[in-house]
Amino acid sequence: MINRIKEIKKRVLNVELPKVCYKSRFLTSIYYFLFDKSFSRELQAVLTGRVKHVNESKVLKANYFLLVRNTHRLEKGLLMKPRRDIFGKDFIVETIDSFEGVWKSSSEGYSNPQMKWFYDVISEYFHVVNEGDKIIQREKLRFNNIISEISPPMIETPLAPSIPYFRVKEERTKIDYEEFYRLCKQRRSVRWFLEKKVPRELIDKAILAANQAPSACNRQPFEFRVFDDLELVRKVVDIPMGTKGYGHSIPVLIVLVGNLDAYFDERDRHIIYIDASLASMSFMFALETLGLSSCSINWPDIEEKEKKMETVLKLEKYQRPIMCIGVGYPDPEGLVAFSEKRPLHQIRRFN
Repeated sequence: MINRIKEIKKRVLNVELPKVCYKSRFLTSIYYFLFDKSFSRELQAVLTGRVKHVNESKVLKANYFLLVRNTHRLEKGLLMKPRRDIFGKDFIVETIDSFEGVWKSSSEGYSNPQMKWFYDVISEYFHVVNEGDKIIQREKLRFNNIISEISPPMIETPLAPSIPYFRVKEERTKIDYEEFYRLCKQRRSVRWFLEKKVPRELIDKAILAANQAPSACNRQPFEFRVFDDLELVRKVVDIPMGTKGYGHSIPVLIVLVGNLDAYFDERDRHIIYIDASLASMSFMFALETLGLSSCSINWPDIEEKEKKMETVLKLEKYQRPIMCIGVGYPDPEGLVAFSEKRPLHQIRRFN
């Protein structure tokens, strides 16, 4: 009798109630508020990230992600055809606020390529924008004062400025489509690896390639957490589902972690998944060129798993695991899944 009641309750909650609640946003919200907590962790992560972002922007006035985004926005203004006489006025104050805070807290300064990019783009902006506006005049003076106070002072560099440029034919790669398609076909999900240590230099090379992947407003809201200590690998590899039977063969495990403090608004909450996925694909292609192989490992949103990964990786509340990647030298004696892909006409539609 008790089991029967439990079955009925389960059916009502998982089948009957959703049939009613899905018809409106309000009822859907009520359902997930009262009966299903599947989204609670994500909701807290998004809100925690937003609070941290706003605090660093408005209170501390030193938000790195905001500075990256706004520098990219200035770049887009610089490259527009035709370029407007005045642009970026609405966000130049917060940009200089964060530039000052980030620059003064950095020990690298101009020697850091991204710090150089901040400086070069903002300098170019003030060089070309119409100075007739009082806000722009004031922020240009403030920017120049910040630079003049830098100790040691700015040193001239022979490096070209990191500002929008023209792509020239000579800079294009010699790789043709056929060769690239071969690389795409060569990359398979490899589950059997040799007992051979993977040099960290090769992992870094692949991450450098991944670092060139497109990212919304260049924010790159992700981190590659690399585990190559076998004891730690064994500890982490069992957390995600799908590694049973071959996890012991993985010599290097990477967990991609998304940072939701990169955003000021909930509208961008999915970008951590988009940007991290773009980077991970470039990473896996790069591994193939270095004689390594990989296996992308799915990360389902299961509370028990989330808690365990949060504990082991010491994640902040605004950080979310995106996916895991096993890396190593492929074992030629190990089989790989054929995994035939869907035909073109099923995945492509024009207009």
